Amino acid sequence: MFPRKNIVLLAVAFSLAMPSAVIAAESHGAGTEVSSGFYNPVIWADVPDPDVIRVGDDFYMVSTTMHLMPGCPVMRSRDLVNWTTVGYVFDSLNDTPRYSLEGGTVYGKGQWATSIRYRDGRFYVLFSPNDEPYRSYIYTTEDPSGHWDLLCRTEHFHDSSLLLDDDGRAFVFSGGGNIRLTELNPDLTGVLPGGVDKVVIRPDSTETGLHEGSRVIKHAGKYYAFVISWPAGKPRRQLCYRADNIEGPYEKCVVLESEFGGFPYVGQGCIVDDTDGNWWGMIFQDRGGVGRVLTLNPCEWKDGWPMLGDADGKVPSRVDKTICHVPGSGVCASDEFEDGKMSVLWQWNHNPDPAGWSLTETPGRLRLVNTKTSSNLFEARNTVSQRMEGAYGDASVKINVADMKNGDIAGFAAFNGDTGLVSVEAGEGRKWIVARATSVSLGGKSHEITGVEDREMERLEFNGEEIWFRITTDFTPGRDIAEFYYSLDGEDWHRVGQPFKMIFDYRRFFMGTRYALFNYATLTPGGAISVDWFRVKTSRDSGGMSAYMTENI
Repeated sequence: MFPRKNIVLLAVAFSLAMPSAVIAAESHGAGTEVSSGFYNPVIWADVPDPDVIRVGDDFYMVSTTMHLMPGCPVMRSRDLVNWTTVGYVFDSLNDTPRYSLEGGTVYGKGQWATSIRYRDGRFYVLFSPNDEPYRSYIYTTEDPSGHWDLLCRTEHFHDSSLLLDDDGRAFVFSGGGNIRLTELNPDLTGVLPGGVDKVVIRPDSTETGLHEGSRVIKHAGKYYAFVISWPAGKPRRQLCYRADNIEGPYEKCVVLESEFGGFPYVGQGCIVDDTDGNWWGMIFQDRGGVGRVLTLNPCEWKDGWPMLGDADGKVPSRVDKTICHVPGSGVCASDEFEDGKMSVLWQWNHNPDPAGWSLTETPGRLRLVNTKTSSNLFEARNTVSQRMEGAYGDASVKINVADMKNGDIAGFAAFNGDTGLVSVEAGEGRKWIVARATSVSLGGKSHEITGVEDREMERLEFNGEEIWFRITTDFTPGRDIAEFYYSLDGEDWHRVGQPFKMIFDYRRFFMGTRYALFNYATLTPGGAISVDWFRVKTSRDSGGMSAYMTENI
């Protein structure tokens, strides 16, 4: 049976006492404005390197998802609180076969630190994969929820920000350490020959560590560059540089230096104004195994500086704000795989093999077919994943395994460079339910898989054709624990293996842990599984996150 202590834990997590104020997650009908507030983190999930713009009444945000495909998620909101993923900038990247797990991997590489801007009816994004060949991509569209066109490949810009000036000129701020200004062609088709190309911001003697993450705007005739700082031996913080001329000279101010929620710092993001003239800072926080979460901070202009946080300059747990709840997908949602569609929230690990998955071969199910053999999960094609969310999560899947072949391994994972999983393993005419903890080592410029450490936690013989798997997660400070369960009927649950410690993987994947569905062959291609559904509950679903923040932080 599903352990009673876990039932109690999850029931408490999902039904924490609601605060007296209306919370952002409460539904009031599409588009209804509510004078209430929200609680930080405003998105308790891995949404790093945010860039946010406003076009009319709508806010648009892009974030980092590295080696996942499709890439560069585009999110839309009316209130900066409730976000809906509306699409992706690209379906795949193909400059190197490593994006398809051929000859190496792109774990920890790919799309990151994307900048988004709007001018004259068109949206533009710029990002620079940190892999070879080093370059940047610029895409454009008139409809950010639709198709994006690749405008150009150009030189590599580290942690870059577009600035589309009001005189028609276009620029990129980029770099780590020194921040460089590079002028682009006015139509953003590449670097402007003979244009501005110079270092405009140099860290002073107090900035002894990380100095990067540019986000630049023009406001009231001045140029404002947000740059992250991590002085040696001190917490990370948010700087702002300003100048009257885009080429400088720039002066510096620390606009946010704050611990929050039991973690020592918050830093890296952008500012944006709303239709009422208020300003807000969307700044991420490193928060352990769940990844880099978003905090939304009031921004007050003081002496010409955009100061973030509450009256004491700290990230607030709760903020009064008129919200406009528009039901949306958030960043993690259930999927029944109906009508031949997958939720927009799914992303593949590297480029998928189109021949290896289908929504029509077994209608109403996601079919995963092995098209090649793989030695381990980390080199397997067609692993598909969604973000996890805090503070608590409870996700389950139903899988038909009748068409597995000997040597096939299929199941449900808390996926990262360190992965915990529960699977069905087929071999010698028999099947087993197996819980494992596994970790990958990468090496070389192409991030070849140099080793996999695997620890089998538990193995049970299994004779059925259908299996239910479940993962519960606890991302409260100091925990970051996933636990694994199986069921033979979808009702009685049994824990398998031991609690698994999730991490934010700085060394390999550079992202938070994700739910993942997988199927791979170690001996012979052709085996398949069919996933009936994926169902997830998070603290967001019942306001538990907001209540948790109120009661515990």
